[in-house]
Amino acid sequence: MDEQDWIILKVLYEKKNITKTAESLYISQPSLTKKIQQIEKDYQAEIVKRGTKGVQFTPQGEYLAQCADEMLNRLQQIKDTVSNMSEEVSGTLRLGVSNYITRHKLPPLLKLFREQFPKVNYKVTTGWSRDAFHLVYNGDVHIGMVRGDYQWSDSKLLLFEENLCVVSVQKFEFQDLPSLPRIEYETDALLKTMIDHWWSGEFAQPPLIGMEVDKADTCKEMVLNGLGYGILPSVLVQEHPNLHRLILNDKNGEPIVRRTWMMYREKSLETRVVKEFVEFVKKLDFTSAI
Repeated sequence: MDEQDWIILKVLYEKKNITKTAESLYISQPSLTKKIQQIEKDYQAEIVKRGTKGVQFTPQGEYLAQCADEMLNRLQQIKDTVSNMSEEVSGTLRLGVSNYITRHKLPPLLKLFREQFPKVNYKVTTGWSRDAFHLVYNGDVHIGMVRGDYQWSDSKLLLFEENLCVVSVQKFEFQDLPSLPRIEYETDALLKTMIDHWWSGEFAQPPLIGMEVDKADTCKEMVLNGLGYGILPSVLVQEHPNLHRLILNDKNGEPIVRRTWMMYREKSLETRVVKEFVEFVKKLDFTSAI
C-alpha cells in the first residue's frame, strides 16, 4: 500500500461515505472504488460493506483504518528526515491555523518566510482555534496558531494580545446595551465563554440579539453599516478609529485580554524546517510587521 491508500482509508473511515470521500480527495467514485478493491485484493480480505446508511467497516477494515494514522505519521517522519539531510532548508511545513490568523496574518508571514527559504512547501489546515489546537495536540501538524488560552504543556510562543470591546457607529451608554440590538457571530467556545461571562456579570437580562452572522469579520461589516453593536477583539477594528468603543473589563477593573499563541512540540524542532520557522517567527512583531 502506498501513501494515497492510507489516506483513502483514513478519510473513508471519517466520512463513512464513498461520495463524500471521493469529493474530499478530488478523485472519481469509480477510481476510489477501484482503489478499495485493490486494497482488499492485497490483504485478501473484505474491508468495507456498502449499505443504505453508507459504508460499514469490517473488523479487518477497522484494523487497517486504525493503522492509517500511524502509517501516515511514519511516512511524514521519513520525509522530514530525508529533508533534514539536505544542506538547504526544504520539506513540507504542516500548520494548523485559526480562521482569523489564516485570513489576516498568515499570508504575509509565509511570504516573508518563503523569501528566505524558497524550497519549503506548506500544508495549511484551517478552522476554529479548538480545531488548530487539536491538530497540534494530536501531532497532525508541526505548529498550531491558536487564539485563546488552551491548556498546553509543551513549547509555545505568545504572538500578540488584544482587548475585547463593544463597538458601534452610534454613541451608546453602557447601561443601555441590553436594549440595543447586538450582532452575534459564530466563534470558538473560549471566546464565547469570555463574552458570556462578562455579560452575565454586568447585566441581569440577556442581550437583545438583532442579527446572527457567520463570523467576526461579517459582524464588523454589519457594525460599520450601523446595524447594531458587536463585541469584538480589538485587532479587528483597529483600522476604524471613528467607531465608538468600550473595552471590556473584569470585576477588578482590568481589561479582558485574549492571547494568540504559536504552539509546537519541542521534539519537532529536530526537523530543520520547523526549527527555522519557529526562530523566524520569534523575531517578528505580529502587531506591526505582520
